[in-house]
Amino acid sequence: MIEVRDLTKKYGDRVAVDSISFSVKQGEILGFLGQNGAGKTTTMKILTCFMSASSGTASVAGFDVFEHPFEVKKKIGYLPETPPVYPELLVEEYLSFVSDLRGIPRDQKRKKMDAVLERCQIGDVRGRLIGNLSKGYKQRVGLAQALIHDPEVLILDEPTVGLDPKQVSEARNLIKAMRSERTVIYSTHILSEVAATCDRIIIIDRGKIVAQEAITSLGVTGATTKTEIVVQRMDDAVVNALKGVRGVKSVQPFENGNKRLIVESESSEAVMSDISQAVVGQKAGLIRMSPVQLALEEYYLDLIRGKRGEV
Repeated sequence: MIEVRDLTKKYGDRVAVDSISFSVKQGEILGFLGQNGAGKTTTMKILTCFMSASSGTASVAGFDVFEHPFEVKKKIGYLPETPPVYPELLVEEYLSFVSDLRGIPRDQKRKKMDAVLERCQIGDVRGRLIGNLSKGYKQRVGLAQALIHDPEVLILDEPTVGLDPKQVSEARNLIKAMRSERTVIYSTHILSEVAATCDRIIIIDRGKIVAQEAITSLGVTGATTKTEIVVQRMDDAVVNALKGVRGVKSVQPFENGNKRLIVESESSEAVMSDISQAVVGQKAGLIRMSPVQLALEEYYLDLIRGKRGEV
C-alpha cells in the first residue's frame, strides 16, 4: 500500500530525512517513532504531498506522490499534530466544508457526516463552535475530517495529544478497529501507545531508520519491562534474590522510599512470576508489583547507544 525508497529531504546543508526505505502492507498499523526533529513528521508530510522530497521515491496505493499528488490525496486521510480546524465554524459546518473539499457527492454528504460524528464520538457537540471546544474534542474533530471521505490510508501525527485517559483508550480502540479497513501510520513518542495499537514499529533517528520491528518481537529484540516493587521489609537478601532471577537485568532502589525497588527485566509472564516468587520466598511482605511505563525516550536512547557502540 505504501512504498518508500531512498527518500531524502534536505534543508540547505541539513539532512532531515536521510535515504530511508520502508513499506507498509494493506491493513497494517505502523507505529512511527522518533524524538522531536528525528524526521518522522517530515516523512509524513512528504507522503501526504504537503512537501516535496530532495530525492528518492514514494508511492501510496500505486500512485507516485510526486507525479500524481491529487490521486494520492484522494487515498489519504491526514491528522497533523495540530488539528486543521477553523475555530469560528460549528463542528457540523466544518465537516460540511471538508466534505465539499473532498468532493463528496451531495446525496452522500449527510450520511458520511453522521457516520464520522458517531465514530469519533462528537455527535453531542455537532452544533457547537470549534473554538469553544476542549483540546480533546478538537482532536476528535480533526480525526473526523481525516476519516470523512473513507480513505484507504490514514496518517496520524500524535493523535492522542490532549486526550484524557478515557479518550486515549477510545482512540486506541478506534484505530485498532480500522485494521481490516485501512492502512494506518501512527506517529507518537510513547512506546506503550504503539505497543497497545500497532502491528509494527519503525524508529527513526537523525533522519535515518535505526530499527524496524514487529510488536510481537519486541520481547526478544531488546525491549524490557520495568516493574516497581513495594515491600514491607527491604534488605540485601531481597535485592540479591531478585538479581538472581533469570531474565532480570537490574535491580535499583526507587528514588522515593526505602522499601521500593525498580526491577528491569525481560518482558515475559514467566519472568514476572519468578520475580514475585523471589520476593515471597524472602518473606519480605510483598505489597505491590506494578509496571512502570516505558517511554520511547528511554527505549530509544538504549537502542541508539547500542547502534553507536556507546557504553
